Amino acid sequence: MITLKNVVLRRGAKVILDSASVSMNPGEKIGLVGRNGAGKSSLFAMLNGTLHEDGGEFYIPAQWRMAQVAQDMPETEQSATSYVIEGDVVLLAAQAEVDASEASGDGDRMAHAYMDLYDSGAHDAQARAQALILGLGFKVSELDNPVNSFSGGWRMRLQLARALMCPSDLLLLDEPTNHLDLDALVWLEAWLQRYQGTMLVISHDREFLDAVTDVTVHIERAKLTRYGGNYSKFEDLRAEQMALQQGAYSKQQDKIAHLQKFIARFKAKASKAKQAQSRVKALDRMEKIAPLLAEADFTFEFKEPANLPNPMLSMQNAYFGYPPPEDAPEGTPPTTIVQNVSKSVLAGQRIGILGANGQGKSTLVKTIARALAPISGEMTEGKGLNIGYFAQQELDVLRPVDNPLEHMIRLVKEVTAAGKMGNQPTREQDLRSFLGNFNFSGDMVKQSVGSMSGGEKARLVLCMIVWQRPNLLLLDEPTNHLDLATREALSMALNEFEGTVMLVSHDRALLRAVCDEFWMVSQGGVAPFDGDLDDYQKYLLDYAKRQREEAKKAGSTPAAVADASKSVAASAQPTAVSGISDTKKSADKKGDAQRRQQQSDSTKPLRKEQEKIDQQMQALSTERDKLQAGLAGSTAALELAQTGKRLKAIDSELGTLEERWLELTEQIETAAA
Repeated sequence: MITLKNVVLRRGAKVILDSASVSMNPGEKIGLVGRNGAGKSSLFAMLNGTLHEDGGEFYIPAQWRMAQVAQDMPETEQSATSYVIEGDVVLLAAQAEVDASEASGDGDRMAHAYMDLYDSGAHDAQARAQALILGLGFKVSELDNPVNSFSGGWRMRLQLARALMCPSDLLLLDEPTNHLDLDALVWLEAWLQRYQGTMLVISHDREFLDAVTDVTVHIERAKLTRYGGNYSKFEDLRAEQMALQQGAYSKQQDKIAHLQKFIARFKAKASKAKQAQSRVKALDRMEKIAPLLAEADFTFEFKEPANLPNPMLSMQNAYFGYPPPEDAPEGTPPTTIVQNVSKSVLAGQRIGILGANGQGKSTLVKTIARALAPISGEMTEGKGLNIGYFAQQELDVLRPVDNPLEHMIRLVKEVTAAGKMGNQPTREQDLRSFLGNFNFSGDMVKQSVGSMSGGEKARLVLCMIVWQRPNLLLLDEPTNHLDLATREALSMALNEFEGTVMLVSHDRALLRAVCDEFWMVSQGGVAPFDGDLDDYQKYLLDYAKRQREEAKKAGSTPAAVADASKSVAASAQPTAVSGISDTKKSADKKGDAQRRQQQSDSTKPLRKEQEKIDQQMQALSTERDKLQAGLAGSTAALELAQTGKRLKAIDSELGTLEERWLELTEQIETAAA
């Protein structure tokens, strides 16, 4: 086992660990958690030998083989497959011995060397490597592409595949999910659940930690505390401890009061029912996460939008994609990714955008955010639409050479030039104060963005979005560089936001907490996804399996690669459904479509009646407000009596209408079930 006993660890003048003790048993899968800067990566450095303890006793079995993800960006013209195969250091050593034995001419040595080469898995190394590459989201056509031809995020996926390729007794994973889409993340979870060795993982994805860990080690105040259980269990236990030790909940009382006020105001109002339900969900989680939020580097909220156009946005027969490259021959058509989209985005909606890697989620969001122009079709924006856009790559909207204050000043000029200035602070001192709310204080407001960490860049983008007071938030992987506490702060801020949210994320905890409905981007189109995230996870596993089977049938990969890929899928994906014939699939799809149409037809009158009731309730509420306002200025007894009589009648009508609205809701849900 790994043991630390009264270990002292320093980095420069900073004490990372101070008389810290913990033990980790063989085969355990351990989540290492703590605030940013607490020393998680430094502990990893001690485990892999990069750092050495300054005091105490540290022991790790000398015979253990270790694997970890290299953090440097690979620069090589090797093919993706060859690069990942080289991650198997046992295979490389065996190959080196074969080369040496052949050079020596020693027959016995050559015989042993070839046996060791076979035992190290040389016969199926290419198949294993390509199965890993495909599992992490690459296409079959990319297996032999040079490493340098991929973007930074995809190269880091190759680094992860290389670490998984290496036979190991101890696997160290530092933020392995940062560059993954949800489909690759689901595959990785399944693979790690089958891993036989000891694993330590640093991650800010709570559902990923819950899925792959059974022990949690918390770094706090230079100490290590071990908790039996995954991250959610750790959070429960620690919340109980903090509640006993200090008044951690007091910091959340104002947020709780705000949520309760919203719920009390709108829970019986049909037009706000979904939003109120979202706040109820947030309130249920509030006490549990209050101690974690109390530790957050900062908390924030989105200001109430100046207006809420409805619909926010309407798309009719819209086609989304990319224009031809500048150096393309004249007449080259644009590349279409998503086509024939006819949908509306309404005020107050909270939409999670789902879809396998490469299907066009980011393309859809970029087009709505005006970063891309639609190829064709109509996109009509509501009057006063104000978009807040968080790009997947923060540098898409940030300038590396500028500092945070320069970003804010430029933003003020852009908003002023566009004539969209509201009540936002604009003086330099006001902007400095606003940046201070997001932990950009002192000299940090003058620090170049290019020298900042990923978490700091993400905070700056959030700061710029909040300042604009948007009514439509477009968030494309906003949590990639946020720690767990900041993710929770973002989740609560989004639940309190009065406008519309469209969210692309592989953070399932955030999707569950924020979104009330899902859109699926798939096969070049956009359609509602009727299931929940568990259904979607099953869909992704099944989709990945079908892709591999289709590649095998088409002969796109060597048979050995396809067989190994299928074997990995079978062992690492216990929930994937079995194959279905194309004819049956087609019949099932047709039947599903017919059922959805029948359901839509059967509930259409009910939905129309609901809309009519919404309008009646709104009119009665408006009349009641006017009558109540008139009561204050009236002194005539007869007039007062008539007003009081009418108010009583209005309350009775509203009660009847609300009961009928709830009955209709139940009937619609029953029809859907």
